[in-house]
Amino acid sequence: MKTARIAAALLAAALAAGCAAPRDPNCPADARELPLQALYGQWEARFDDLPGAAVVQLGKHPEYAGVRGTITRHTDTSTKTTVAQLAGDVDDEGALSIDESLDGRAISGVWSGTLQPGACGREFRGTWRDAATERTYPFVLRKTAAQEGKP
Repeated sequence: MKTARIAAALLAAALAAGCAAPRDPNCPADARELPLQALYGQWEARFDDLPGAAVVQLGKHPEYAGVRGTITRHTDTSTKTTVAQLAGDVDDEGALSIDESLDGRAISGVWSGTLQPGACGREFRGTWRDAATERTYPFVLRKTAAQEGKP
């Protein structure tokens, strides 16, 4: 009985220290190892201090090795929505960097996020900056369940 409690305490300590199960070799360690196609598809974006979720759709950028797409936000409890254009890539440090534009010309927001360990390319966390106010919001970007099995 005492041995079981000691083993449980050691396991709890290891988990708390981040020494859980070894990393899945099939999951990229950071976004630089992620195939660009893994970014394609539908994502859900949530921003701290902002209500609801936004829908992000990403696909191949026609001009460079990156992504282009849209983000659709519900601006209030009614059916009113805004749609902005997105374009970005994974930078040299492994961050997902995306520029957002409401009018297709001026940048209205900037995303910078990192691939989450163990997420196998399905979750990024970072900061979104509103270009008009310079206010920043932490965000979570998750691949939607319907897209998880697709590249």
